[in-house]
Amino acid sequence: MDKAQQDALKKAAGIEAAKLVTDGMIAGLGTGSTVRFLVDELGRRVQEEGLQFTGVTTSRRTQEQAEGYGIKIVDIDDVDHIDVTIDGADEVDKNFNGIKGGGAALLWEKIVATNSNKIVWIVDESKVVDTIGAFPLPVEVIPFGAGHVIKRFEAKGYKPVLRLTAEGEPVRTDENNYVVDLHLGRIDHPQALADDLINTVGVVEHGLFLNMVDKVIVGDPNGPRVMTNSNK
Repeated sequence: MDKAQQDALKKAAGIEAAKLVTDGMIAGLGTGSTVRFLVDELGRRVQEEGLQFTGVTTSRRTQEQAEGYGIKIVDIDDVDHIDVTIDGADEVDKNFNGIKGGGAALLWEKIVATNSNKIVWIVDESKVVDTIGAFPLPVEVIPFGAGHVIKRFEAKGYKPVLRLTAEGEPVRTDENNYVVDLHLGRIDHPQALADDLINTVGVVEHGLFLNMVDKVIVGDPNGPRVMTNSNK
């Protein structure tokens, strides 16, 4: 699939997901290429249809895009709940286990998600997999002692790689931390891995989002299709 086709599927999924946001809602707005199409559509509805809602964003770049359309954005601590959060995912399997953080926003994404009544992911069909893990798993780590954390991951066979910018500097998250990507290939026991990672001193958060999502809207050539998590 070429990029234009993939973008068309992402856009269709984003437009479909935008229908979930209604007047008076508090909506969490995720980060990434698919979410950009969602925010474009929400911006259109605000300007053309008079939609009024409040947004909480998972990254500074989503905030800037949304505010450019006149969408009201507030800090997460200024709201007592979020009605629905719509975000992308890098991979999702049939058990609704996902990997997020390809855009390095996993910590803010998880904080917003865990404070949401409903979570919806929008993806193109290439992101739906049998077993997660082909996409490298992002782990946000504090810069102090990061080299030791990476060594610990190496000893466990996690194949860690410190994420670098084009200039060869460590990528910094919105919280100024590093991202270490684990090249696992496949993750057969995601919960055990999640527990191990979060209990590693120096790790702030990891990109495993396990059984958190209520619905996944998949951009499909035949039109967007919805996967519903019956365990939620």
